[in-house]
Amino acid sequence: MEKKDLDKRTRKRIAEAKKKARPELSTPSLWTEQNYAQTFDCSPCKIEDNVERISVHDVSTGEFIEKFEKTYQPVVITGIQDSWDANVKWTLERLSKKYRNQKFKCGEDNEGYSVKMKMKYYIQYMTTTDDDSPLYVFDSSYGEHPKRNRLLEDYDVPVYFRDDLFKYAGEKRRPPYRWFVMGPARSGTGIHIDPLGTSAWNALVFGHKRWCLFPTTTPKELLKVPTGVARKQHDEAITWFRYVYPKVKQPDWPREYAPLEIIQKPGETVFVPGGWWHVVINLDNTVAVTQNFCSRTNFPICWHKTVRGRPKLSKKMVSCP
Repeated sequence: MEKKDLDKRTRKRIAEAKKKARPELSTPSLWTEQNYAQTFDCSPCKIEDNVERISVHDVSTGEFIEKFEKTYQPVVITGIQDSWDANVKWTLERLSKKYRNQKFKCGEDNEGYSVKMKMKYYIQYMTTTDDDSPLYVFDSSYGEHPKRNRLLEDYDVPVYFRDDLFKYAGEKRRPPYRWFVMGPARSGTGIHIDPLGTSAWNALVFGHKRWCLFPTTTPKELLKVPTGVARKQHDEAITWFRYVYPKVKQPDWPREYAPLEIIQKPGETVFVPGGWWHVVINLDNTVAVTQNFCSRTNFPICWHKTVRGRPKLSKKMVSCP
């Protein structure tokens, strides 16, 4: 299907979502101004992947905690998703049928309210868009919805990450922590550190993601897109890769802030320790699930940050067993 083949209602729903989520892009031409669909290289083979890979079948939970979690070392894990129903049920075709009329969050408006689109419209959008930085489904509420929560049946929290102290605060009090994510090439999340000192895992079911990670000591001013550059797309992942990544690869980039780079493939799960800067861009149509967590290992840092940012939540955390 091509964009010109979309029916009138679909085009209208897409336009409404885009207007709410990115009002600064007030005309269709601004969405494609940089022509990244033609000029940005989404080929995974040209990237030097320099992060260790392990198999869940070879490394015990205790070994994982000692070697990676306690040392705050990113790693890519294989084998976790081998038995997931998501491998069959999360194809675009099946998602478009099972969740056809269910709405998923694909952005926020200027007042912080969710911008949502029905799955049937979003899949048509993601498979036809040539937007520079397309809308990206990043939905944290699916687990509480009477129909969308069936997604929870299709995967299991990886064995390494089931120690999550936030659960003692209760589902209503704890901050958003799990997301169903899907998007086309060039969509992604800009450079950031995950909140409250949490670590995260990201399990990719379909497609390919490109990651850049930096140590927590890396100065923010080195990693942020310069002021005045791509003002209407300043915080987008593709803008970061266009303007900041080339600097990272220059000889004068400080060695102590050298990036870790990953090309995440289907069936791979990335572990992101708390405090690491990271930016992620999709290289093709992707479907994934990701979750942030506070374990006994990273509890001291999580608790310290939560005391300052979420004091009521911190009291729940210290009372857990």
